[in-house]
Amino acid sequence: MVNDREDVFQTRISMKIRDKEYYYYRINALEKKGFSNVSRLPYSIKILLESALRNFDSSNITKEHIQTYANWAVKREPNKEVPFKPSRILLHDTTGLPAIVDLAAMRETVLRMGEDPSIINPHIPVDLVVDHSVSVDYFGRADAMELNEKLNFKRNWERFRFFRWAQHAFRNLNIVPPATGIMHQINMEYLSSVIVKKNTDHGIELFPDSLVGTDSHTTMINGLGLLAWGVGGIEAEAAMLDQPLYFVIPEVVGFKLTGKLSDGATATDLALTVTNILRKKGVVGKFVEFFGDGLNKMSVADRATVANMAPEYGATMGFFPVDQETLNYLTLIGRSEEEVLLVETYYKEQGMFFDNDKHEPIYSENIELDLSTIVPCLAGPKRPQDLVNLTSMKEDFKHIMCKPIDEGGYGLTEDDLRKEVKIVHDNGDCSIIKHGSVVLAAITSCTNTSNPNVLITAGLLAKKAVEKGLTKPSFVKSSLTPGSRVVMDYLQESGLLKYLEKLGFYIAGYGCATCIGNSGPLPDAISNAIVDNDLAVASVLSGNRNFEGRIHPQVKANYLASPPLVIAYALAGTMDIDFYSEPIGFNETNRPVYLRDIWPSFTEIQDYLKGAVRPELFQKRYENVYTANKSWNEIDFPKGDLYEWEDSSTYIQEPPFLHNLPEYADAIKDFKNVHVLALLGDSVTTDHLSPSGAIKKDSPAGLYLQQQGVKTHEFNSYPSRRGNHHVMIRGAFANHRIRNQMVPEREGGITKYMPSGEIMSIFDAAMKYKENRISLFVIAGKEYGTGSSRDWAAKGTYLLGVKAVIAESFERIHRSNLVGMGVLPLQFIDGQNAASLGIQGNEIFETIGLSSNIIPGQKIKIRVIRVDGSSFEFSVIVRLDNGIDVKYYQNGGIMQTVLRQMMKNQKY
Repeated sequence: MVNDREDVFQTRISMKIRDKEYYYYRINALEKKGFSNVSRLPYSIKILLESALRNFDSSNITKEHIQTYANWAVKREPNKEVPFKPSRILLHDTTGLPAIVDLAAMRETVLRMGEDPSIINPHIPVDLVVDHSVSVDYFGRADAMELNEKLNFKRNWERFRFFRWAQHAFRNLNIVPPATGIMHQINMEYLSSVIVKKNTDHGIELFPDSLVGTDSHTTMINGLGLLAWGVGGIEAEAAMLDQPLYFVIPEVVGFKLTGKLSDGATATDLALTVTNILRKKGVVGKFVEFFGDGLNKMSVADRATVANMAPEYGATMGFFPVDQETLNYLTLIGRSEEEVLLVETYYKEQGMFFDNDKHEPIYSENIELDLSTIVPCLAGPKRPQDLVNLTSMKEDFKHIMCKPIDEGGYGLTEDDLRKEVKIVHDNGDCSIIKHGSVVLAAITSCTNTSNPNVLITAGLLAKKAVEKGLTKPSFVKSSLTPGSRVVMDYLQESGLLKYLEKLGFYIAGYGCATCIGNSGPLPDAISNAIVDNDLAVASVLSGNRNFEGRIHPQVKANYLASPPLVIAYALAGTMDIDFYSEPIGFNETNRPVYLRDIWPSFTEIQDYLKGAVRPELFQKRYENVYTANKSWNEIDFPKGDLYEWEDSSTYIQEPPFLHNLPEYADAIKDFKNVHVLALLGDSVTTDHLSPSGAIKKDSPAGLYLQQQGVKTHEFNSYPSRRGNHHVMIRGAFANHRIRNQMVPEREGGITKYMPSGEIMSIFDAAMKYKENRISLFVIAGKEYGTGSSRDWAAKGTYLLGVKAVIAESFERIHRSNLVGMGVLPLQFIDGQNAASLGIQGNEIFETIGLSSNIIPGQKIKIRVIRVDGSSFEFSVIVRLDNGIDVKYYQNGGIMQTVLRQMMKNQKY
């Protein structure tokens, strides 16, 4: 036995590195046990196999699971679920807050049960980075960052105070303060070790660093060779509490890269091209693994740029295996010679070190791309997969502006495009804006600010532009929000930051900012001109998402581009330009300047990189990462194992999930007298279900906040208030685009309260049903819960009193999250749905066949009693897909399961 886990296939062996003995689970040893082609597994599957071997416990992780992984190359088992236990968790502040609040609530419950609350801690290391709060309210000035951070602390002080308490109260939890950087870049530069050393009772174990994160772009770390992807908050909580994460064994698409990028093409151009290719191919739910001799020509920073956008191309991961470039990067960021040697030796011994001259792994299918074919491009104006080559931008822009709205365009005419609007700025200057004017230009997001290549390119382009006498139009709101402070260091040392600032690209903060919609307000003169004239203006950003309404509510067209192209379009001030034939601007003597005149050469970029980006910059910046923020250190926070909840707080409240938790779970019984809260159609997303965006004044959440004395300008957003269930439950199912077929003539979070027939908000109806002890169902169509997984899509469902969701099909993570909250997912049998059965939502429902002996995938009956008293029955499939799901549901959810198990262990 090793750490209470059996070495079931006897693969644990030792090795010496510089006279130190280490132990590891050698996966290739399985070939001697009868498993063929283990050595030719995709690198990503090898890491999953190692984790299963190491964490085998015959219950959560079984021999069958190990066999499924080991046989992947010779025996594909579609739809087979497998477990994974990551070595750590990565959170950001908006998704991390409710997870940590739940841990605090678990401590309260343990105390009420008569035990020591300090036993509740994450079982594996958890890193939380406060990076999703800062907004670009101030820009284009030297003190923009300082002013934005002051606002950040003012708006989010209660949340930050809670984090400060948690940082000291929980073991295995580290919190990176605000104004440090973006979680994914900090993960690259500081948190990731590539290999984990763990002291056990049987020696020091080595195994691959791996993680899941509560942000879809956690995949950025795949560029460093780490297995990682984004999950919902409930899944993250499960992993924290030592529960395995289950997912369907993936197909692995091999993406062969050959050649190298041509002069003028950037990693951003490559990432956007790959996104376009893979979206067309269809890789949703699959791993994409890159290989080929092209990897030898790609830095880790370039790989991370491509890996970051895995959510945009639909894959679970975009994985680059560990190789020589990985070792080079570790050296660049200041890791010791011993650490680098440990990584190299371990991965080579395991057969996980990429070598293009060795056997190519067996993949589900292969794609190939010659890097030399990549050209400068953008993506937009509405989706990240809509690629537009720079040579075609002017033509494409005009086409989509004049394309009918119902075909995805903006419905403008040629005359509309010629319309000009004069605006007067606060300083008295005048500008002309029109359709297609660039009003937002942002070098932002982890996608690109993690990459010194593209940032140095941007800095050099800015330098040349300034030297040519170019200036930025005053109507362009410009900002630079790097992913770490190291970016500022090397831009300063290279002498390029001052040129970016001269063009208005002052550092406005260190956080996600514009990429997640925290772009801040536009100046009043520009905002009024847009609204009064219904202008289709544009933004250009070096981000990863550009969906309508995401970047700024008044900006209709949003384009993703490399940092140098962000500057180019900021200088031009319009999307209606052909950079190959038209000047980007004119100097002080009215001479034309073209983009080719200021685009830096490959040699120039490399010369600056060699001198500016050095290991000591990373070492110095991260040596005091947890204590460097003075404002953070000065926050006064409660001390002790228990959080001091305040009834008056509108940000942090103890959630009710564990109130009055009995020692033993209640028996599962059939539901009786159930009403329908909402009857929904196909493709209802977590954006429809989960509270998100701004809080409206007249919404249930807005009315609640006003009752608590909060002024409307202090509402903040739903994500900022995820630690207060009173706000969040009022925002569940409240999206203004959700369509409840019980009220077919209206959109929004409304329903019909059936006892009286009254139309009211879903929240108000749910509370009335709860007062009368009436249980609720939600009925939906296909692909229920698609989109980015969010914990509050399931938590809100539970708090509204919904006992089960009956749908034609479920998105995998949301189904799992419903189970994790004790809500039963039920699936119509193929060929049946609410419409075919004549369900209108005014009926009363009963289940027949639910019991504590429920098994995965069993069928039960639903009896439907119509208004006229007649009834009928239909069958549904119980979507508890494995034994763990059953255990969670029997206990009422993940937290309840873990608490009862811990209490049982405490007694014995």
